[in-house]
Amino acid sequence: MDIGPLFYKEGLPTTLHKQRWRSSSSSSLSSKTSSIPSIVLAFFSCLAWLYIAGRLWQDAENRTLLFNLLMKTPAQRPKALTVEDKLMVLGCKDLERRIVETEMEITLAKSQGFLKNQLTESGSSSSKKLLAVIGIYTGFGSRSKRNAFRGSWMTGVDSVKTLEERGIVIRFVIGRSPNRGDSLDHNIDEENDMKNDFLILDDHEEADEESSKKAKFFFSSAVQNWDAEFYVKVDKDIQLDLEELIEFLDSLRGQDSLYVGCMKSGEVVSEVGKRWYEPEWWKFGDEKSYFRHAAGSLYILTRNFAQYININSASLKTYAHEDISVGSWMMGIRANYIDDNRLCCSSSTQDKVCSLA
Repeated sequence: MDIGPLFYKEGLPTTLHKQRWRSSSSSSLSSKTSSIPSIVLAFFSCLAWLYIAGRLWQDAENRTLLFNLLMKTPAQRPKALTVEDKLMVLGCKDLERRIVETEMEITLAKSQGFLKNQLTESGSSSSKKLLAVIGIYTGFGSRSKRNAFRGSWMTGVDSVKTLEERGIVIRFVIGRSPNRGDSLDHNIDEENDMKNDFLILDDHEEADEESSKKAKFFFSSAVQNWDAEFYVKVDKDIQLDLEELIEFLDSLRGQDSLYVGCMKSGEVVSEVGKRWYEPEWWKFGDEKSYFRHAAGSLYILTRNFAQYININSASLKTYAHEDISVGSWMMGIRANYIDDNRLCCSSSTQDKVCSLA
């Protein structure tokens, strides 16, 4: 009678043990399944942390470099990128060197008289070196003065050609009208067709206040068109003794680097509205006195100085007055000044070359 209940008591634990094993297996499977997203999330979290840490480290280095740069003195700080640096970056250093060498060769060729546009103007066919090119400044309303000048040297129909055979080129120098192609330009062209004694500066606008620029264009054009020993500027308001001038120039033959004229100086006019007012008067010092220069009525430059003006025309500084501008150009180079009273048009010296009209 005791066997049945004993069997019953022993069978109950066995059943409970099986149920617990089943529940444990199902919970283990579910925990493994839920841990996979956690691992993936943890992996991406690590990647995000590494990215942020790297950026923070890079920003810290940049801040350190910027701080060190700001702590340097202005002399130690790197300067802005220069053209040379850019050329090095682009790999054009060799090209830059060749360009510089070519520019130097061109400048040397110009200084020696090998000019691309060195063509003789119409009516100037002489192949030998001339004694002088004489440029007489003129304006649109100065035809009567031009005729008076012509009357002093013209002895025949071919007077211009005869003078060139003697080594003298003489031209009236004028620019173009502000209204290009108008009646003023047309009248000058017609007169030039008849007389053939003009040097027309097509790139220059004719105006009294542009006389300093006119000097640049005159000497540049003259030295490009004619090979002469001397280049002479003559004002329109003087009477010129051409034979005396030729004799004077002939006495200077063979000399180089000459700046010849009636040398003078004077007070710089700083008051607006007065005659000879100089807008840049303050550049001439507290004494307000001009440096020594040749009077604008008549002055002479040798060929090398005319070439110098031609080559450096773009960078030469001009002032309100032509004679001051030319004098300032001569101060910057090794010029031999010749002061001769015969070139002082207002003087009473005998055998003088010019006089006031």
